[in-house]
Amino acid sequence: MNIAKAFDNVRAKTPLVHNITNYVTVHDVANIILACGGSPIMSDEPEDVEDITTICNALNINIGTLNKRSIEAMFVAGEKAAALGHALLLDPVGAGASRLRTTTALELMGAVKFTSIRGNISEISTLAHGTGTTRGVDADAADAVTDANLAAKASFAKEFAARTGSVIAITGAIDLVADQSRCCAIRNGTRRMGTITGTGCQLSGMSAAFLAANMDDPFTAQVAAICAMGLAGELAEKALQPGEGNATFGNRIIDAISLMDGAALEKGARYELL
Repeated sequence: MNIAKAFDNVRAKTPLVHNITNYVTVHDVANIILACGGSPIMSDEPEDVEDITTICNALNINIGTLNKRSIEAMFVAGEKAAALGHALLLDPVGAGASRLRTTTALELMGAVKFTSIRGNISEISTLAHGTGTTRGVDADAADAVTDANLAAKASFAKEFAARTGSVIAITGAIDLVADQSRCCAIRNGTRRMGTITGTGCQLSGMSAAFLAANMDDPFTAQVAAICAMGLAGELAEKALQPGEGNATFGNRIIDAISLMDGAALEKGARYELL
């Protein structure tokens, strides 16, 4: 597994990523895709998305701020991207928090085979079991991945990956990435990343770029993207000066990604195959 090469491939190939994403964080999603070496485009108009996704290399679907128009666009773009063999990522923000979010995510999974599904443990559990609860868009503390339950959560992730044919990425204090035969635990990141909005949405956009640039190995691509985001959070926190707070921290995450390359990622990444 070569995460350094996975990152460098993004900068070399400059994948174009179509994002149907959360309007709360759309600006930051676009900037982090640019920072890692990709190119973003945003469109959620049903009459526009098929043409837009046709010219792209990846599609990032984030259900964080759903409406009837955007839901229609997700299905139109998703089916087109799948037909073209593009990388597809689903971010099921808040699945379990409402019937609409849960149903939309499950119906998208039924209509489209996603290259990767990335969410917190409560969202992923909801999709795996068809029902569940979350604390808004945050994971329920009772579901958290810990050292004590790591083996069980890894087995769950691999089983869900086998069932969906997707790489499953569960993000939290300990991140898990799984396909049907292997699971990687990632320990990069900082608690401060949970104090600003958008880091998960940013990670999904960046993951789509990594997946598009590494179509032959989506598992490694997803591991590399999550390690990079976590490492960026660590570097951003260390760079904070007295008097600087959340707004600066968010910008410094983008700065850290923009200055990172494969060698720096490999040096700072903390991960293990379980």
